[in-house]
Amino acid sequence: MRILLIPFLLLFHVAIHAGGIPDPVVVKVNDRIHALIGPMEFPNAKNQGYMVNSTVIEGETGVILIDTGFSDEIGAHLARHVAALTRKPVKIIINTHHHGDHVFGNAAFPEAKVISSEMCRKLLLEGEAEWLAILRAAVGRPFPNTRAVPATEVYANQTRTDLMIDGVNLTFWVPEAAHTSGDMLIWLPDDRVLVGGDVLVQDIIPNFRDANVRQWIETLAQVKDLPARVIIPGHGPLMTPADAASMHARMASLYTGIEAGYKAGLSDSEIRQRLDLSEWRPLHRFEEQMGGNINRAYLEIEAESF
Repeated sequence: MRILLIPFLLLFHVAIHAGGIPDPVVVKVNDRIHALIGPMEFPNAKNQGYMVNSTVIEGETGVILIDTGFSDEIGAHLARHVAALTRKPVKIIINTHHHGDHVFGNAAFPEAKVISSEMCRKLLLEGEAEWLAILRAAVGRPFPNTRAVPATEVYANQTRTDLMIDGVNLTFWVPEAAHTSGDMLIWLPDDRVLVGGDVLVQDIIPNFRDANVRQWIETLAQVKDLPARVIIPGHGPLMTPADAASMHARMASLYTGIEAGYKAGLSDSEIRQRLDLSEWRPLHRFEEQMGGNINRAYLEIEAESF
C-alpha cells in the first residue's frame, strides 16, 4: 500500500503546485489569434515561475503556440487555457529565444514540433542547467519533469523566411542579435500582428542580461517598418506601433547617454547619476534591473572601443 501511495502523493504534490499558477489574461486579438498575458513579477513561489506572455494561433487543423513558460507545469497550465479556446491540438511550438521562462514549458507538448532560431537551440542546450537552477531557487522546490526540449526546425541568424504553416502565413525574422543572440520575431502579414518575444516589452524594464544593446536598438528601428496593428510583447500588455517606437526612442537615448559618459571618462555608476531616467522609473523592475542594464551597455560600449 505504501509503495502504491508514493506515486499518488507525488502527483498530488505537483497538482497542488500547478493549481497555484496564476491564470493568464486572455486577450482576443482577432478570430484566430489570442494573447495569453502572464504575470509581470520575477519568478517566485506565489506565481510558481509563471511570468511570460504566450500567443495562440489557430490554424486549419491545429494550434501554433508561441512560448510555453518556465516549467512543464506552466506548459500544461497554458495547454488548459488553449483547450478552452479551441478543440484543435497544439501541433507547433515556436520559441522566441532561449531564456527558460519562455521555453521549458515545451516539455508539456510531446507531440508538437518545436521551431526556433538556430542560435536559440544552441543556447538552450548550453544553458539548460543554469536556467533550471534559476527556476528552482526562485520557486523554492525541484521541478523533476522540467527539461530542455530543443527545436527540430531552426532558422539562421540574419534571415527572414516567409512560409505557410497550417494555413497561416508567417514570417520568421531572426535578427543578428537583440535581447539575445538567438531571438526570433514572428510576423503575421495577413493579420498585421507581430509577436516580438522579449525584443519588445511593455510597461517593464527590458533585460539586457544577454543582449547586444546596439543591435537591439537597430532591430527596434526596423520594427517601425512593419505595418503592424498589434504587437504581442514577451512581457506586459499588448503594444501598438507607437509603443514600440517609444521603446526604441527610450533605448536609443539611454545608449547615447551611456556612450557619451564613457567617452567623457566616467564610470558606469557616475553615468547613472547623470542620466535622465525619468521615463524609465515608472516601469516595473526599475530598481532591480536598471543598474545592471546600464553596466551591461557600458561594458558593450567599452568593448567596441578597443
